[in-house]
Formats: sequence, C-alpha cells, structure tokens
Amino acid sequence: MTTRHSAPGVPDPWQALRQHTPARIALGRSGDSLPTSALLEFGLAHALARDAVHLPLDGAALGAALDAAGLPHRAVHSQAADRSTYLRRPDLGRQLTADSRVALEKAAQSATAPDLAFVIADGLSSLAVSRHALPLLHASLELLPGWSMAPVVIAEQARVALGDAIGEALGAGTVVVLIGERPGLSSPDSLGIYLTHRPRPGLTDADRNCISNVRPEGLPYAVAARKLAYLLDGARRLGRSGLALKDDSGLEALPGAAPLAPPGQA
Repeated sequence: MTTRHSAPGVPDPWQALRQHTPARIALGRSGDSLPTSALLEFGLAHALARDAVHLPLDGAALGAALDAAGLPHRAVHSQAADRSTYLRRPDLGRQLTADSRVALEKAAQSATAPDLAFVIADGLSSLAVSRHALPLLHASLELLPGWSMAPVVIAEQARVALGDAIGEALGAGTVVVLIGERPGLSSPDSLGIYLTHRPRPGLTDADRNCISNVRPEGLPYAVAARKLAYLLDGARRLGRSGLALKDDSGLEALPGAAPLAPPGQA
C-alpha cells in the first residue's frame, strides 16, 4: 500500500499506524514509483530472506548450548547431502540417511520408549533455529512435567516430515519438530512447531498440528509453549493429532459457564 507524502510541515497521519506493524504500509510515492528509501529497504529485506534460506545451521554451537543446558542430544542428517540438493529435492529432506536411522534405532534399543521426542531442524531458516529454538524448548519443557523425553535430535537439511521418521526410529509416542519456516520479507527468522502423535513415515500435513511464527515479534515463546503443552495433552487424550485435534487453548468460558471440555472430549 502506498500513499502520497504529506505537505511539508504537516504530520504524516499514517506514521502512527506504522509503529504497530512491520508490514509495508504508507510507503509514500516519488512520482509514479516508490521513494528511494522504501525501495532500498525492500531490497534489503529480500536479501535477508534469501540469505536466511542459504545460511547453514551451526550444529556444533547448538549442540554446545544443549550440553550447557544439561540436555542430551544426537545429530542426524536427511538424504539431502547439501543445501542445493535440499532446495531442489524436498523428498530427500523428508528421509533419514541409513546411518542416521541405524544410530537412532540402536539408541532406542537400550532405552524405554519415550513419551516425547523434540527435533530441532534447520528447515528453510537456520537463523530462526539459532535465535529461537532453545528459548522455546526451555519454555516448553517447564510445562511438561511427567513426560519422558528422548534426547533432543538436531536434524540438518530437514523438512517437517523428517520428524516422523525420527519419531518412529526412537519409538516416541509423539514428536515435536522445531523448524525454521520459509522466510518472509518482514520475518526472516520465523520458527514453526509441528506436532505429530504416533509418528511414522507416510503421514501428511493433515496428521500434524502447526504453531507458526514463533519469535518475539510474532508469537512469544511463553504463549507458543502453552499452546504446545495444550496440544500435547490433547493428542495423548485423543490418541491422535492433526485435523481431529483443535487448539482451543485461547478460549475462555463466560462467567458462570461450565468449563471447556478437554481436547477430544467436546
């Protein structure tokens, strides 16, 4: 959306609205085109989004941060050998390498099947992962007492569905994938959460629940963690995730009304 510049000395009536959104509103005009400053800002935003797609995940730094937090972890890789292949072959990003699958299955043999497995995946924005995955993970774990956890899995060149293969290999009841979302022109670091109950290869997006745009400028960590905890509880009660599982965590009963039924029992 564009507007003409206000007359000299007259306050821009759109300026107050621009304080409340990163969206490109009230950019002004220079003749029939955008002002130079708005055009340069657009070019910068496009470059940041493009860079976020290609920036490699620093798995070593992420692993060190998990170590410092006392969280055991292991690393896996999809069948997409490099970033170029990952972007051209989404199908390979959904499949584990043979070595990764064997390692996970071997680890699972010596452990009790966990209730939950967290996967931190680079996806389409490793920038989102490096900034937001650990704060979100910490906020979520605080709300999940009593859940047995698998070691956190760091997955490189990963698509969302790789979590299904990881969850199956670990024997996890539910898998939660924290993954970098496709960058937007005002959000190159948006993190997504994908929850799948009884994970296994071959499931579709209809079998998953998604919480999107997790970042301080979007959905705050604490709010996202509460939504995730609600959905996890609902998936366990209902025995499934996806279209059958609704996020009613934001609803509040009217004064004097009966409390909301637990997920799956409405």
